[in-house]
Amino acid sequence: MSAVSCQLSVVMKVSLFVTCLVDQFFPQVGLSALKVLKKCGVEVDFDPRQTCCGQPAFNSGFVEESREVAEHFIGIYGDSENIVVPSGSCATMIKSFLPSLFAEGSLKRQRAEEVSQRTFELSDFLSSVLGLTNTGARFPQVVTYHDSCHLVRELGIRSQPRQLIRGVEGVDFREMENCDRCCGFGGTFSVKSPDISAAIGDEKVQWIKESGADYVIANDVSCLMHIEGLLRRKQIPVKTMHLAELLAQFDD
Repeated sequence: MSAVSCQLSVVMKVSLFVTCLVDQFFPQVGLSALKVLKKCGVEVDFDPRQTCCGQPAFNSGFVEESREVAEHFIGIYGDSENIVVPSGSCATMIKSFLPSLFAEGSLKRQRAEEVSQRTFELSDFLSSVLGLTNTGARFPQVVTYHDSCHLVRELGIRSQPRQLIRGVEGVDFREMENCDRCCGFGGTFSVKSPDISAAIGDEKVQWIKESGADYVIANDVSCLMHIEGLLRRKQIPVKTMHLAELLAQFDD
C-alpha cells in the first residue's frame, strides 16, 4: 500500500478514542490521528460521550470505580467495528485488563472481551491492520524514538512505529541507547515517588541527547509530557512529538 494511494478498497470504520490527556492537554494529537486515518480512507467517528478507559483508578487499586468507568466505555464502544487509541497505555488497559474487571462467564465479561479484541493502538492499526509503511508525511529532521512501557511490554508493539517513522520522507531516524527503558512517569508513580521518577527520567533524557536527535517521538503523551518537562528544565533543545503528529506532516 503506497503513501500516495493509501485509500482502502473497502471502507473501514473506526471509532477514535482520544484518551483523557489528549482530550485535556494535547488535542492536536487527536486531530493528527484523525487526519492520518481520514487520509487513508478510513471512516472515523468520535463519540463526545467518551470519558476514560479506567486505567488511573485501576492502577491505584480502585477496582470498583474502574469497573464503573469500564462499563461506560463498553456502553459507548460495544458496537464499534474498530476502536483506535493513540496511546499504548490506554490501549493496554482496554485490551489486557478491562475484561478482568468482570466475572468469568458473565455477559459483561464477554462484551468486554469483544471490545478488547476490536481495540488497536494507532501505530499497530496503521501498520498491522491497514498494511501501511508510510502515510505520505515529510519531515526532514533528525528524530529518535522512545518505547513506552505498556506499548512494548504488554502489547509487544515495537517494529510497527519504527516502520512508520522510517517511511516518513526526509526523516533521519536514530535509535537512542536503552530506547525501551522507562522514562519514569508511570502515571501516579511520578506523584507518589517524584524523586525516583525524576532520576529515571534524567537517564532517559541523557540518552535522548546523546542520540543527536532534534525530536523525540513516542506513542504516549504521558511519556512525552514527562520527558518534555525534564528536557526543558535541563535546557536540552530537543522537542517532543507524538507519532500521530509526525505521520500527519503532509499537505492537505
